[in-house]
Amino acid sequence: MRRRTVLPRCCFLLVTCLLANLEAVPIDIDKTKVKNPHPVDSAKIEPPDTGLYYDEYLKQVIDVLETDNHFREKLQKADIEEIKSGRLSKELDLVSHHVRTKLDELKRQEVGRLRMLIKAKLDSRQDTGMDHHALLKQFDHLNHLNPDKFESRDLDMLIKAATSDLEHYDKTRHEEFKKYEMMKEHERREYLKTLNEEKRKEEEAKFEEMKRKHENHPKVNHPGSKDQLKEVWEQTDGLDPNDFDPKTFFKLHDVNSDGFLDEQELEALFTKELEKVYDPKNEEDDMVEMEEERLRMREHVMNEVDSNKDRLVTLEEFLKATQKKEFLESDSWETLDHQQLFTEEELKEYESLISIQENELKKKADELQKQKEELQRQHDQLQAQKQEYHQVVQQMEQKKLQEISPSGPGGRSQFEPRM
Repeated sequence: MRRRTVLPRCCFLLVTCLLANLEAVPIDIDKTKVKNPHPVDSAKIEPPDTGLYYDEYLKQVIDVLETDNHFREKLQKADIEEIKSGRLSKELDLVSHHVRTKLDELKRQEVGRLRMLIKAKLDSRQDTGMDHHALLKQFDHLNHLNPDKFESRDLDMLIKAATSDLEHYDKTRHEEFKKYEMMKEHERREYLKTLNEEKRKEEEAKFEEMKRKHENHPKVNHPGSKDQLKEVWEQTDGLDPNDFDPKTFFKLHDVNSDGFLDEQELEALFTKELEKVYDPKNEEDDMVEMEEERLRMREHVMNEVDSNKDRLVTLEEFLKATQKKEFLESDSWETLDHQQLFTEEELKEYESLISIQENELKKKADELQKQKEELQRQHDQLQAQKQEYHQVVQQMEQKKLQEISPSGPGGRSQFEPRM
C-alpha cells in the first residue's frame, strides 16, 4: 500500500519552461557555512510525477513546446490567469511546422494508447460491442473528434484537465488513506474473531502497547513555524541557529532556483519532523501514515502562506508569512495518532460495502467455476468422441486389409496357385 509521494504543481506543471526561466531574487549566501553543499543543475531535475493517467503525455507535450522559441517567449510573459483562461493556447497556431508535426505524432500515440486501454477493459468484461469513437469521449484531456491533429483546443483541454485533476488530487489521496485505515482496522477485528479468548486478550494488549510506543515521540514543531524552520536550518543546512535568516533559508531550499518553493520542495522541509514520529524499522510505525502526515503538513503551510492559491510559494509570500504571529507559534503539531480518522458508523458502512463487493466476487467466482466445469464436461465429451472415432477408424482399417488380402482354408490365399 505504500505509495511514493506525488507532488503536483497544478497547471504550472504545464509551464515548467516559464518557471525555469524566471529569475530568482539574488541573495548572497556564504556557501562555506552550509553542510555538504551540492550544486544543483536545474536541467537535470526531473519534474515530479503528477499521478495523472496521462502524465507521460503531459510531460511530452511540455518538452516539445519548449523547443519553440516563439511559444517559449510567450510563456515567459504569461501569468497564471492567462494560462488557465485558454488565451495562451491560441499561440499554438504560430509555432513552427516541425513542432506541430511532433505534437500531432504525440496525440496519435496517446489516442492509440487510450484505445488499447479501452480494448483491454472491454476484453476483461467480454464486451465485444466496441465503439472507440464514443468511448474516447470519457477522456477530457484531448479532442477525440480529431485524433490525428494537435490543435489549440487540445492544448486548452490539456491545461484545464490537468488543473482540475490536480486540484482534486489531494482530496482523493485523503479518501484513499481513510479507506486504508478502515481496512486495517477491519482486518484486525476479523483476525481477532478467529482467536480464542486468551489469544485475543494477548493481541489486544500487544496492539495497545504498539500504540503507546508510537505515540511516545519528541515534540513535533508546527510546520512552517520559526522553530520548525530553524531546526532545518541547523540540522539539515548545518548553519548557526542564531544566524537564521528567512531570505537565505528560502534561497537554500529553492532547489531548482526557479524563484518558487513548490510542493516537492516544501515537503522536503518536513523530513526532520516526520523522523521524530516514524521509523521504518519500528513495527508500530506505518510509512503510509507518514506520507499522509507529510501531505497534511504541506497543505497546512500552503493554506497559511500561498496567498494567491497557485500551489507555489514566492519569496514575497514566504517573507510575509514570517511576519505573522503564527510564525512564532511554539505549539506542537497534532499528529495523526491524536486524531480520530474515522467513526464507527463510517467503519460499519465501509465494511458493508466490502461485504457487498465480496459477495459479488464470490458470485462471479461461482459463475466462473460453473463455466470451468461445463468446459471440462465438454472437453471430456469431445475426448470420448475422439476416442470412439479413433476406434472406428482402426476397425475400418482392419476390415479394409482383410478385404484386400482374404485368406482361404489353411491360412493360404484362395488365389494362391496349386502345386
